[in-house]
Amino acid sequence: ACAAPTAQPTLELDPRAVAAFDGHTGERLEWGAIVARASNAEAVLIGENHGHPLGLASAAALFEDLVAAQPRATLAMEFFERDEQSRLDDWLAGLSDDATFEARTQRSAGNYPPGHRAMLQTAKAEDRAVYAANAPRPYVRLARSQGYEALAQLTPEQQRLFLLPPRMVDGRYRESFDAFMAGGADPKSDKVKPRLDSVFRSQSLWDWTMADCVVDAVRGAQTPLVLVVGRFHVDHEGGTVQAIEHLRPGTRTFVVSYVNQASDKLQDDDKQRGDVVLYCGPQPE
Repeated sequence: ACAAPTAQPTLELDPRAVAAFDGHTGERLEWGAIVARASNAEAVLIGENHGHPLGLASAAALFEDLVAAQPRATLAMEFFERDEQSRLDDWLAGLSDDATFEARTQRSAGNYPPGHRAMLQTAKAEDRAVYAANAPRPYVRLARSQGYEALAQLTPEQQRLFLLPPRMVDGRYRESFDAFMAGGADPKSDKVKPRLDSVFRSQSLWDWTMADCVVDAVRGAQTPLVLVVGRFHVDHEGGTVQAIEHLRPGTRTFVVSYVNQASDKLQDDDKQRGDVVLYCGPQPE
């Protein structure tokens, strides 16, 4: 059964008043400046903290303001998989109601928070496209368990639903991924490294498939294309950012990173995290 719609939570702060800083210079930014900068980008990559009420409300407000400013602004979401695209399109076209859409895409309070709902409602009200950006779970699991060679043996129709990474991203992104996933163990040990390699194949399939979605929309002049994604994928030029640059060099990206802390200045750890860093306070319990 589909969960009942979740009411928009009461927020203590205006979503447009979240403390925001230039991620390179540390300059304090007003909301209008963020919208203006994002409006000039081809791809706006919003890195969220999953389930954070204020952060997601702020991201939804940013998308709403971009739609008001740019007649071709569109939305893509990590949280819908490519094989759900027709169900999204049916809902956007009015062929299915909210309850049917949520049932067909298996939405719940956990994977369909109010901020995501607000973004989709804005897109529908303003007749904007919404892209299901992610690779379907069965292929992600196959990448992890059997490798990309198994994916390459699938039918053309199946392969249409993901993009095999033409190369693996390394550097800080891979190092941060390994450190987190190793849980304190040595990521280079013979026991741990094969597991990390397999999980990173899954992570990379997400990154490259989402990047492929972004690049397709940008090439179709549906800009700015706003991709909403977990911030690990885009922070510090993460895997999705690097994949976009590989697929379409020179794409004007603008990374918006929401940090689940409170701060009245740009913290040292957050320098270069994104083009703009917004502090939305601790993650609610």
